[in-house]
Amino acid sequence: MPAAYERIEELCKERKITVTLMCRQCGIPRSSLSDYKTGRVQSLSAKALAKIADYFGVSVDYLYGGESPAVERELKVALFGGDGEVTDEMWNEVKRYAQYVKEKGRK
Repeated sequence: MPAAYERIEELCKERKITVTLMCRQCGIPRSSLSDYKTGRVQSLSAKALAKIADYFGVSVDYLYGGESPAVERELKVALFGGDGEVTDEMWNEVKRYAQYVKEKGRK
């Protein structure tokens, strides 16, 4: 089962709703998620992902296993302090460096 589908199911369980209800409220065909879950399609459309992310108040990156918005904010404060804005460019540089360190540790 794809990680994004697992995350979507997890978010539905937290809200005590079914995936079917979430799809109905987002205006997404339930069959799209069923096809994704079973591997008949490799990914959901960007539009569907955006609707689901918006519905739950999370980022598309979070649906694919990224950090939650609250955790991301905490990490930014821990790394940069709370005295200024952290731009997307700055945050992406931190993530690239963390990926580099992770890959270097595997060698």
